[in-house]
Amino acid sequence: MSLETIGGSGPHKGQRIWHAGAPLGEAVAAVILLHGRGASAPDILGLADAFARRDVAYFAPQAAHRTWYPYRFLEPTASNEPYLASALAAVSDLAAAIAAGGVPREKIVLAGFSQGACLALESAARHPGRWGGVVAFSGGLIGSDAELGGHAGDLAGTPVLIGCSDVDFHIPLERVQASTREMTRLGAAVDERIYPGMGHNINDEEIRLAQSLLAGVALQPARN
Repeated sequence: MSLETIGGSGPHKGQRIWHAGAPLGEAVAAVILLHGRGASAPDILGLADAFARRDVAYFAPQAAHRTWYPYRFLEPTASNEPYLASALAAVSDLAAAIAAGGVPREKIVLAGFSQGACLALESAARHPGRWGGVVAFSGGLIGSDAELGGHAGDLAGTPVLIGCSDVDFHIPLERVQASTREMTRLGAAVDERIYPGMGHNINDEEIRLAQSLLAGVALQPARN
């Protein structure tokens, strides 16, 4: 496990993990920021300024070739391998390294935009238990419709924010709503926000909602 580069043996191995915010040993919480297709870790790390919490540690891993998986997130998961498995392992291993550094998983927030939002949701769904939270800006769970209900476990009240346009070309409204149902079934406390006519972007209200979620995580005492 590393806080500097992605480990494992998959396509994302060796990619850099970027940092911002508080040193891990002094942080009251941590956020794993996941960039979208064609973007970069420094791009998504700009959300650290938008979230406006200097007492939080931010980590942004870089995907190989600027994409976490090659095809649409609506395709069967097998079609996106081995990239998807490598991406999921990168998030899981980074969360474990953060926890080993002193910030427990119930104080870790998974956040991302577009492809990164899909990866954040899928990572939480595949690793049940309490997370600090999940913030999905324009995303949904990964896989075909037939695969969507195949998760198991209890997210134990993890707060989840899912925000998206109702006409997003990349993220169908039906998948957003199905993801909300699935995350709720898994025991998450989901706040779904649909914005009529919005483009494929993040709006000011979503930032405020994410700030509120992160403030709640920062204030909540870690479990023993």
